[in-house]
Amino acid sequence: MSGHSKWATTKHKKAAADAKRGAMFTKLIKEIVAASRSGGSNPDMNPSLRVAMNRAKVNNMPKDRIEEAIKRGTGELPGVSYEDCIYEGYASGGVALLVQTLTDNKNRTSAEIRNLLGKKGGNMAGAGAVAWLFNKKGYIVVERSKISEDELLNIVLEAGAEDLKTEDDTNYEIYTKPEDFENVKKALDDKGIETSVAEVTMIPSTYVKVTGNDARNVLALVQSLEEHDDVQNVYANFDIPDDIIEEVTGE
Repeated sequence: MSGHSKWATTKHKKAAADAKRGAMFTKLIKEIVAASRSGGSNPDMNPSLRVAMNRAKVNNMPKDRIEEAIKRGTGELPGVSYEDCIYEGYASGGVALLVQTLTDNKNRTSAEIRNLLGKKGGNMAGAGAVAWLFNKKGYIVVERSKISEDELLNIVLEAGAEDLKTEDDTNYEIYTKPEDFENVKKALDDKGIETSVAEVTMIPSTYVKVTGNDARNVLALVQSLEEHDDVQNVYANFDIPDDIIEEVTGE
């Protein structure tokens, strides 16, 4: 799915820009607070916290802000309690959406997500309506110019990867079980292989091809959702041509 890979890479570039403005830091702090509240302050014993801390470090969040967020989560410092809520829905063209949020006011967030969907041609769906279309996976993108396919395949399979796909001319896409993601990422880091995307995410089992105005509407909706303060992640099963993604994002 070249469109999927293109969007994932573009989203990570945008996240780096958001971090400079502080928007990404706000989302990361919420994630660290929630992870440490539910699983404790030791990242060695709390995989969710470990992943959140790694994301924070990739986005150059200062160490003292990470430590402060952990203390808020464990109650050592006063802080807001966030609830993890998943909303399901559809965008134009029948594209399925999973919207992961962390919120201190579930009623407010639910109303605002519903409103965003309605304004951008989407609609809310009931619990379980689209979740079955997604599987939790480690997902890593490496540019094809960085390494040969055979060499990369040997490295990632030995580290525990499930699959490596080469469906476009630009990137390799590596898939792992969630529990093997860190081992595979470390194996690449140890070899000095730069990654464009590295995350534990929700991967669609099937994709919906959308083009033209439907595709533009889908991307506009996804971008609006991602910009909402309470939204941590938006997962969608669209397959959109690269040229439309470039047109909408300016990348």
